[in-house]
Amino acid sequence: MKKKVCVFCSSSNTLAKEFYSDADKLGVLLAKSDFDLVYGGSSVGTMYSIAKSAKANGAKIYGVMPKKLYGFGVHSTECDEFHLTDNMRDRKSKLDELSDAVIAMAGGFGTLEEVSEILCHKQLGYNNKPIVFLNTNGFYNHLIEFFNTIMEQSFAKDTAKNLYYIANSPEDAVQYILNYSYKQKEVRPEDIYTAAKS
Repeated sequence: MKKKVCVFCSSSNTLAKEFYSDADKLGVLLAKSDFDLVYGGSSVGTMYSIAKSAKANGAKIYGVMPKKLYGFGVHSTECDEFHLTDNMRDRKSKLDELSDAVIAMAGGFGTLEEVSEILCHKQLGYNNKPIVFLNTNGFYNHLIEFFNTIMEQSFAKDTAKNLYYIANSPEDAVQYILNYSYKQKEVRPEDIYTAAKS
């Protein structure tokens, strides 16, 4: 069975052209690497760019959208499967359920919320999915610095760096997923909780 990659991205139509270009390229690469696409089901922004290019190159696309946003008329009619959810929390759960891997492209608060939850779940051992930040135009540089601060100040173990991968190109992102080992690792309390400093 083909693996499905969930891509979190933007619903904005007013971004720099590089973001749409990387979305188009990523859609092509996912399809040509025999992946299907899971995404937010939108017909706008980099969401639509990646869905359109993935489908044009042979991938199936799975859209997931809450009823409220569906009512705004921004949903895609080109999805092979479209799932309506009651709310945003249910949407995240369905995206997680459908996908084998996650790529976070540049995005806003919604993207940050979605990828943060998947990261936390992986940290606690609820999944062992590859999680990739596609760092177009250095978009995630400050977030990466913040992650390092979290670890440096003992809010997370240094090993938390192994939870995610920073890709500087769509090719890099897809190659990481292709090479990823899905073997589930046992999560122990000492992997999560840090001892108090004396």
